[in-house]
Amino acid sequence: MIDINSNILLIYTGGTIGMVENKKTGALEPFNFDHLYSNFPEIKRLNFNIESYLFDPPIDSSDMTLDTWRQIVEVIEINYYKYDGFVILHGTDTMAYTASALSFMLENLTKPVILTGSQLPIGKLRTDGKENLITALEIAADKDQNNNPKVPEVAVYMQNLLMRGNRTTKLNADNFSAFRSPNCPYLAETGIEFRYDSHIIIKPDYSKETVFNYYLDANVVILKLFPGISFEAVKAHLNIPGLKGVVLETFGSGNSPLFPWLTSLLQDAISRGIVIVNVSQCLFGSVEMHRYQNGQKLEKLGVISGHDLTTEAALAKMMYLFDRKSDTAEVIRIMQLPLCGEVSI
Repeated sequence: MIDINSNILLIYTGGTIGMVENKKTGALEPFNFDHLYSNFPEIKRLNFNIESYLFDPPIDSSDMTLDTWRQIVEVIEINYYKYDGFVILHGTDTMAYTASALSFMLENLTKPVILTGSQLPIGKLRTDGKENLITALEIAADKDQNNNPKVPEVAVYMQNLLMRGNRTTKLNADNFSAFRSPNCPYLAETGIEFRYDSHIIIKPDYSKETVFNYYLDANVVILKLFPGISFEAVKAHLNIPGLKGVVLETFGSGNSPLFPWLTSLLQDAISRGIVIVNVSQCLFGSVEMHRYQNGQKLEKLGVISGHDLTTEAALAKMMYLFDRKSDTAEVIRIMQLPLCGEVSI
C-alpha cells in the first residue's frame, strides 16, 4: 500500500544513473535534479511527494570514503523525521560497500534506505535507470496494513530485485542484472506486482530510537590469498602500522596453504591482537574451517570464521566494531553474531 501522503527524500551522491547526455557536445553531464519533474515526467505519476538532495560535486563511486558515508548518514539523520523513506542514487562500483557500511551506521533503522543505480545513464534511450529509480521510490513509500514501512532496512534495488544491502555484491560489469545476494533470499522481486518476503525483512523495535553512528575505524585490510602468494606480500599486509583487523579471503570453505612461513606470520599477527576473519572467495556457500585440515589449522591459530559474510560486509562490520570496542575479545565475539542480518547464524 503506497501512501499518497508519503514523503521520500532522493539523495544523489553521483554515479552513472545521474548522468545525461549533452545534446550539443555528446558529453555526459550530471542530471539537474532541481528540475526533476520537468526532466523526468514519469515521476509525476507516482502520486506522492519526492524531494531531492544533491552532493555537490557528485562523487564517482570509486572515490567513496568513510567521510562520504558519514555525509550520507548526516543527511539521513537531519531529515529522518521529515521523510518516510530515503532513496540513494549511487554508482554501482562500490554500492555494496556503501550499503554494508550504512547497515551498521544506521542502527535500529525504522525507515527504508534504498540504494539504486544503473549501468546506463538515465538520459540514454535504453537506460535501466528509470525503472530502477521509479521502483526504488515506490518501495521506499510502500507501507503495510499497520502503516509501517514494508522494508525498514538498508537495501539495494537493481533490475527487479530488492536485496539486503549487507548481503549484496556486484558480480557483473556489463549486464543490467549487476548485483546478487548469494547467500540470502531476496527481500522482494518486482514484476507486474511486488512480491515481498516478509519473513526475511528485518523487523525493527519501533519503541526505540534509531541510532546514527558516524565513525568507523579504517585500520583494517583485505588480504586475498592466491597460489604463489609471497612471504613479502603477506608480511606487508600484516605489518601495516596501526592495523587492527584483516579480512582474509581464503579458498573454498575457508582453506589456506599450510606453508610454515604463512602460519608463522598469521600466528604473530594474532598474538599482537590483530583480528583475522576468514571469508570465502566463493560467491556461494559458507566458511567451515573444520571441514579440511588446512582450515582446521587456521582455526587452531585463532582465525575466526566469517561464515557467509561478504567481503564488503566483513570489512564494514570490522570498521564498525573497532570504533566502538577496545576489547579484542569482544570484537571477536560480536564478529560471529548477526547484528543486522549480515550473516546466516
